[in-house]
Order: sequence, then C-alpha cells, then structure tokens
Amino acid sequence: MWMMISGLTTDPDIAASLEWEGTAILGEGAIWHPTENKLYWVDIEGKQLHIYDPSTKSNRSFLVGARIGTVVPVQKGGVLVALQTGIHKLDMGSGRLSFVVNPLPDSAMRFNDGKCDPSGRFWVGTLALDARKKAASLYRMDADNKVHTMLDSVTISNGIVWTADRKTMYYNDTPTLTVQAFDYDDSTGKISNRRIAVKIPPGMGVPDGMTIDAEGKLWIALWGGYAVGRFDPATGQLLRKITVPAPHVTSCAFGGKNLETLYITTARAWVQPDKLAAFPLSGSLFSVKPGVKGVPASLFQQAL
Repeated sequence: MWMMISGLTTDPDIAASLEWEGTAILGEGAIWHPTENKLYWVDIEGKQLHIYDPSTKSNRSFLVGARIGTVVPVQKGGVLVALQTGIHKLDMGSGRLSFVVNPLPDSAMRFNDGKCDPSGRFWVGTLALDARKKAASLYRMDADNKVHTMLDSVTISNGIVWTADRKTMYYNDTPTLTVQAFDYDDSTGKISNRRIAVKIPPGMGVPDGMTIDAEGKLWIALWGGYAVGRFDPATGQLLRKITVPAPHVTSCAFGGKNLETLYITTARAWVQPDKLAAFPLSGSLFSVKPGVKGVPASLFQQAL
C-alpha cells in the first residue's frame, strides 16, 4: 500500500554544500567503499570512474574507454564496472580491465545504475540509447558470474536498495515516477510481489539513483528536481528535501565517519545553456549531514 501526500514534509528542507567542484557530464553511481573510506562514483558520458577522498578533498580518475553505468567494490579487491562493452573487473593498482560477461543484446543499449544485494550478488539495469520505451532489463549477476534477467520491459533502470531484514527490495524505473517494492528472497536472490511503494509528487522531478538509511527510509535523487527527497516507503510520504544547486541530481550515497554524510552527484548533460549559466556547479559533487546515518554498502562476493 502506498499513500502520496503532495508537498508534505515532516522536517524542514536543508541545502547541500559543494564538496568537490567538477564538470562531470553525467555524474552517477555514488557508493561509499566501506573499507577504503572513499567515495566511488562515475561519469557515464565522460567514460570515467572517479574515486573521491574526503580526507584530502582529492579526486582520482580512471578512463575506462566506454560509457560506465555504475561501479561496485569486490570483496577480494578491485571493483566491478558496468561498461557499454560489458561487465569488467578493474584492478585499482594497475588500472587493468578484465572482461567478465556481457548480457547486453546490442550496442544500442547501455548499463545504468546498479548495486550489490545483501548476499553480494550484483544487480544492474539498462536503458536504450535511442530512448525506446520498455526495451531495457534488470539483471542479476551471481558469484559464479552467471547472469539472470530479473525484469524486462523496463525503460530506464535506476536506483536499487534492500532493507536491513533482507526481505524487501526497492527499485526505480525512472519514467514510471514510482519506487517499486518487491519481496526479496536473500537465499536465492529471487523477487516477487511487485507493488508501488512511493509515487513522486508532480513537479518534483523524476526518480534517479537511490540509497537507504539506517531507519529504512529512502533517499531518492530527483532528476530535474534540484533535490534529493527522503521518503517513507511504508506510507509514500515525503519526509524531507535536500536542495541542490544543480537541476539534474543523479545519485546519492551515505559515507564519511559513521556514514553520517550524504554525498550527491549531479550532471551537466541536458542542462540548457541559460540554466547552466545560473547553476554553473552542475556536474560537481555535493554533500550534507542530514542527521541520520546510512548503512554499509554490500560488496560483490566472487566465487573461489
């Protein structure tokens, strides 16, 4: 069951601050590496993986040679990157890419957002570069690198998170303007009982990347909405809004000491010149301490 309460919040809006000034074309895929204590994020159209260290305010970049949809750390070291040429493992010391698998049906598709579930399976979705509707999918890659199609008839696969009790998965297909909930079986990775948990109020933007906090509330990046919204998936209620000085807010992740900082990525892509002049920090990284903690990211559990 869901309930939409348009414009209603229980906490006052707060503003995000500039964390690192950049010019990412399409910043995305924010994830806090729980052992390195650094923020990994991507520039999809810039074909770059970024690693931001808040202790030094420095950002290290890797050119990966293809559009990069998302990144997840691997338990045994390195990261998985979902490139337009397939899923690869990246050695962070050498910068060497190792091909794993490519489930994409053709070059007209690319990977978009994705994360690992509580048991370390890698979930990643796609979109069609020509904006075809219901042409994309959501995939699950298990520890043995076998890929399973979990959803089809998707348009823009986006944010995905799981609850602490490992019983529910939340997922965004952006043009639906909803967050969908599924019953999730952690032992098998299967999902069922699809339903709507949150409906984004009109005029607030569309749902992009997403993370979950320690209280089980959803933080949703709002593309075209200049904000990240905190929503209660039990009621659909908007609880708080974080305003961001960029029109296209793309993803968010809790990180920093005790996971108290919310890091927010943005894009310059598809921002009209007049808007870009008004919001020149588009494509930068922002942060805020919203008074609630996040949860550690799950790592990809690769088989022996």
